[in-house]
Amino acid sequence: MMDWVNILVQGCLLGGLYGLFAIGLSLSFGIMRLVNIAHGDLIVLSAYVAMIVVEFTGLDPITGLLVILPTMFLFGYALQRGLLNFTLEGGLLPPLLVTFGISVIIQNGLLLSFGAYTHRLKLGAIETQSIVFPGDMSVGVFPLITFGVAVLSIGGLQLLFYKTALGRAFRAVSDDADTAELLGINKRHLFALAMAIAMAFTALAAVLFAIRTNFDPAAGPIRLILAFEAVIIGGLGNIWGTLIGGIVLGLAQAVGAALSPTWQILAGHLAFIVILIIRPSGLFPRTRD
Repeated sequence: MMDWVNILVQGCLLGGLYGLFAIGLSLSFGIMRLVNIAHGDLIVLSAYVAMIVVEFTGLDPITGLLVILPTMFLFGYALQRGLLNFTLEGGLLPPLLVTFGISVIIQNGLLLSFGAYTHRLKLGAIETQSIVFPGDMSVGVFPLITFGVAVLSIGGLQLLFYKTALGRAFRAVSDDADTAELLGINKRHLFALAMAIAMAFTALAAVLFAIRTNFDPAAGPIRLILAFEAVIIGGLGNIWGTLIGGIVLGLAQAVGAALSPTWQILAGHLAFIVILIIRPSGLFPRTRD
């Protein structure tokens, strides 16, 4: 019995990382209706940026976030303002094609620059430290920190969207961008700011991911799939649903791995399909305010 409790706890903690993966994708679709096919590769790109910052500054990865987050924030703003904004008027297809092209460019650029070798960020002893609970259940400190960061991140975004003027502007352009623009809101600037915020959270997820496991130029597509599944399971546009979707994926993978190591990834995909059949709009779809 205790073994299964441990498995479920580990699955929940893994779900926190998946929820972080999904924040940027959820923001870009929820505010701009932009399906970002390059999201997984942007996670990997952020991990390589983190690696460069750590190597050149000598900082540890967590302290390096002071450089990494502003860098990716500015990159996200420039990407949206300089390119992606021009794709939003033609429906869903132009952003899909453009972000697919960005994905290909990132993968090949990283492969050309860094080779196909795997890399990993080092944080020291905290990576392997654990807390032992009654019943000999051991929980890793770093997965706990990751889950806590996911909860705080989503809680912070919730406050931003519902307690600030900027958040009200984001919700206005999400509901009706043209009408919001008639009221004096610069939708192009807000879209770029939304992508900048999404990229900052993408970079945060990338650093925690790169500390937890190895990464290489081809690691992006599976991160995209995990983020996409978490967003759909939780419900499009529901920021807390994104975390719940990640937890559902993490639990499914943990249970699948306990049954057979070869079932880990497949179990998550099966859970996604089952939920999609039962509730096509996700567990907690956003309702209009």
